[in-house]
Amino acid sequence: MPEARRPQAEPPSSLATYPSLRDRRVVISGGANGIGAAMVAAFAEQGAQVAFLDVDTASALALIQQLDGCRHRPLFRCCDLQDLEALRSTLTELATAIGALQVLINNAARDDRHQLEDVTPELWDELIGVNLRHQFFASQAVLPAMRDAGSGVIINLGSITFLKGFADLPVYVTAKGGVVGLTRALAREWGAHGVRVNCIIPGWVLTERQQRLWLTPEADAERRRTQSLKDWILPEDVARLALFLASDDSRMCTGQNFVIDGGR
Repeated sequence: MPEARRPQAEPPSSLATYPSLRDRRVVISGGANGIGAAMVAAFAEQGAQVAFLDVDTASALALIQQLDGCRHRPLFRCCDLQDLEALRSTLTELATAIGALQVLINNAARDDRHQLEDVTPELWDELIGVNLRHQFFASQAVLPAMRDAGSGVIINLGSITFLKGFADLPVYVTAKGGVVGLTRALAREWGAHGVRVNCIIPGWVLTERQQRLWLTPEADAERRRTQSLKDWILPEDVARLALFLASDDSRMCTGQNFVIDGGR
């Protein structure tokens, strides 16, 4: 089908600037494409020191080239988040390179369609690993330094599929439910140390992957029918919410789910 119409983006001059994000050290998983890439760009444009993880090296390098004029050139590390030892060592290396990490955004995910009857223990482990497990262990890796600093921000990415119980991806929905539980548990346990933990829950976001794999005229019609706001949600919209949650403007927000779904 033809590419979906992309809504007109707001000019940069009309958007918020967060002075508290200048030079803030931010790491984002799954940052080479889609929502993650929009977050890398948004934080870099705020003057933050951004590092991001992904396995798509070509897209990552192209993104860095686009952001070459920012205050800090983003750092990229190729890392398979299913490999927990590699994840831990990469986060440790980044903290050595740029300083103790102040913001962690657990963005990486994969919404593969699957039927309940086809799920094997191996597929279960794979989908839980790519959608939930790495969020837990990345948080575990950065929390001690945040505790020592007396402050820090963790932003987890959930999904509206958990809130609405979508069909055709039961393990993904289960994992995203776990993200909400993880967010609340970490917020409660680490709030005394000044660490804030929140969850962004996007609706259907117009990424290249969604257009390529799941967008059909029928699906788009259903989206428009159920959304109060009829425009597509853009990756940049999600990134702007992440900016707010990472900034000092949201200093008393923790343990919360922030839904951005156009009123679906």
